[in-house]
Amino acid sequence: MITVLLILIPLLSGIIACFFKDKKVESFALGASILEFILSIYAFFCFKTGNLESLVFNTPWISKFGISFYIDIDGISLLMTLLTTFLIPLIILSARGRNYSKPGLFYGLILAMQAALIGVFVAKDAFLFYIFWELTLIPIYFIILLWGGAEKLKVTFKFFIYTLFGSMFMLLGIIYLYLQTGPDAHTFSIDAFYNLQLSSGTQMWIFWAFFLAFAIKLPIFPFHTWQPDTYTVSPMPGTMLLSGIMLKMGIYGIIRWMIPIVPYAILDKWGGSLAIILCVIGIIYASIIAILQNDFKRLIAYASIAHIGLIAAGVFTLSFEGLQGGVLQMLAHGINVIGLFFIIEIIAERTNTRKLSELGGIRTKAPQLATFFVIIVFSSISIPLTAGFSGEFLLFVGLFKYNFWIAGVACLSIVLGAVYMLYSFQKAMLGNTSEKTSVFQDLKFNEKAVLIPIVILIFLIGIYPKVFLSVSEPAVHTIIQEISNTYTLK
Repeated sequence: MITVLLILIPLLSGIIACFFKDKKVESFALGASILEFILSIYAFFCFKTGNLESLVFNTPWISKFGISFYIDIDGISLLMTLLTTFLIPLIILSARGRNYSKPGLFYGLILAMQAALIGVFVAKDAFLFYIFWELTLIPIYFIILLWGGAEKLKVTFKFFIYTLFGSMFMLLGIIYLYLQTGPDAHTFSIDAFYNLQLSSGTQMWIFWAFFLAFAIKLPIFPFHTWQPDTYTVSPMPGTMLLSGIMLKMGIYGIIRWMIPIVPYAILDKWGGSLAIILCVIGIIYASIIAILQNDFKRLIAYASIAHIGLIAAGVFTLSFEGLQGGVLQMLAHGINVIGLFFIIEIIAERTNTRKLSELGGIRTKAPQLATFFVIIVFSSISIPLTAGFSGEFLLFVGLFKYNFWIAGVACLSIVLGAVYMLYSFQKAMLGNTSEKTSVFQDLKFNEKAVLIPIVILIFLIGIYPKVFLSVSEPAVHTIIQEISNTYTLK
């Protein structure tokens, strides 16, 4: 029942929020999101104490077609749920005090988005997973369309068509797998999908049907072209939702719905091996483009493509280290990128620009902001004892075990990442103040309230990653065992 409440609380709160006409909705939405976070902490304690029955809910929904409302929380989905419930209050808090028209609808869409995201991470029925997957598209579409910047109509249309196109192929794959269950009664249950014995040829086309949906959502090169424009045009809370949480749906989908079902295809040179190559190409390509950016927000958008490419490449190695590193790095990336985009919002609000060439010297005017910024930058480039280090280390271990040369090329991301992140810090924070930064003010109370939890978690993950790795380890072992029992992995 806990898992049901994790979906219902933000959904019902979002509906109620839409009826608010004034800024009181900010406090209501923040309170609802904090309640959701407390409930997710309770789910964590239930998981750690072995009270797993309270985390499962499975009841027939559309019995005629074998569709159940089957939701459950294991270690991987628990970490994704905790990430979502931790970041949503920070996203709402970051938006407080900013003038958004129709604030009730704005915060209602954020809470509805949270409900759909949680649904994606806990669904164990493929039909239900697909429903939640598509539902996440609706709130973010309207957030960008109603409160986005220039060319929002063109950008949102491209974003919607891209993601809907990929989802269509995933739906075809789900329907085919459903028809292979039975023979007496077909079902969309993930357990039935895991038990299917599929030929290598069938696995290959199923792989690409799912991969297109997940690769577009992440995004992976060359399916990335919607992302920089969408991130740039979106209002900052929308960008945070997209980068901090929504793109994790793709990695989660690969781990949950691809690896145990189509391992032969992932090991094939025209399947997972090709996907890893695309990921590595995307890492280098996006890093180089990021270095060339003058728009700070666009720079971080391309940096996100590079970081997600590394996570996906590590996951596709099918190694224990790659999977564990992918899960941990999803947490780190979500925290880091939310912090970076919020700092960009603070700078843009005070200076009316995101151009790095027009900034400079902010450190002398806002030493507190500079301190938070440098910590998040260090975590983004995976300095030891920060959140980005442990996960990236495990990812590279998995890649080196898979292929030395591919891992060697992927390692260039360390150098390139340091170049564009330190460059952005230098241009914004160091040197002499410019006309736009000469009267820059340091952090306000509510801004510190967003950045302090982020920095605390950066050091917690960096210094003691075992807290999080121990949660996902049983689920990762189960996935490895599932495919090892049926297939011989190299």
